[in-house]
Amino acid sequence: MLDSITYSDKVFNMPIMTFLACIGAALLLGIGTALIFQFKTKHTASMAITLAIMPPAIALVIMLVNGNIGAGVAVAGAFALVRFRSMPGTAREIAGIFVAMAVGLACGMNQLLLAAIFFAIMAVSVIVLTLVGFGDKSAKMRQIRITIPEDLDYYELFDDLFEQYTKEWELTRVKTTNMGTLYELWYDVLMKDERQAKQFMDALRCRNGNLRIVFGRIVEKNTL
Repeated sequence: MLDSITYSDKVFNMPIMTFLACIGAALLLGIGTALIFQFKTKHTASMAITLAIMPPAIALVIMLVNGNIGAGVAVAGAFALVRFRSMPGTAREIAGIFVAMAVGLACGMNQLLLAAIFFAIMAVSVIVLTLVGFGDKSAKMRQIRITIPEDLDYYELFDDLFEQYTKEWELTRVKTTNMGTLYELWYDVLMKDERQAKQFMDALRCRNGNLRIVFGRIVEKNTL
């Protein structure tokens, strides 16, 4: 009964040096994963630490449940509970978590070479896609919320200004405010020159009677 707390040169039926090598490799690859997914993007310290320590944690879990159905079911239930205690992240953060989990799984199964190759492929992919600006168009999109009086017809009201200052624009939402006396128009726009944002807003203010205008980035959704 006390075998699990007495000294042994093996852990989970593997040499203790193999166990330490697997956990150490998982930790190093986890730190590498955290660094890669911080490349030219906003991040938090909590997410970086999570990506760093997740692979060794997953590796230990795999070692624990290896060949044990009961332990596997218990661990699955525990992970299900953790899911509901976690805040949703951005698509990039979720991808980082999946990569960290995959690295941890490979290390837990003593496939260190496979884990290293997979990490290298993912690292190169993330860096290259970031440097070439893959999908960068959406990141440069801006959102404008323009308030106008109810007596103004918003259809094509600002089209000439959008043609002058933006490459693309789309009216995505219209809602009434202030007991129906005002309309709020939501546009997604791609600016020709970000430095002309002030001139653009000044021109819009002249058109909407100097009512409220909000100009900013489109908030990234927390789901894939």
